[in-house]
Amino acid sequence: MAMNPQQRAEFVNAYTRALITAWSSEEFSSRLNQDPKAALAEVGLQIPANAQVQLVRTVPEGSHEGSLDAQVALYENGLSTGRYEFHIPETPQIDMAELSEGDLDAVAAGSSIGCCCCPCCSCT
Repeated sequence: MAMNPQQRAEFVNAYTRALITAWSSEEFSSRLNQDPKAALAEVGLQIPANAQVQLVRTVPEGSHEGSLDAQVALYENGLSTGRYEFHIPETPQIDMAELSEGDLDAVAAGSSIGCCCCPCCSCT
């Protein structure tokens, strides 16, 4: 069952709230694991009482399954079948690349010569 543009936008907004809330609140994330229907309802995703909900909390790295279009398709499938699958991975890890020695030297030495404050201060 394909959603119209308004339904799709409402779903995307609610799904985004689910992701952000799960990533920012351990309490919500725990409720999501224990009672996904109730937790999803808190963010605006109403799931029928007789429906099944499967949470995928670990999406393989590089997997296309984590895309928004894939999640929309899974939700539309759930509307037809009564079996909903939500990809809500654990808190994403930000890839913090280490600075090279050259980068560290530039930071330690300062990237420009001169004062770093505005011209109106008293360092002149």
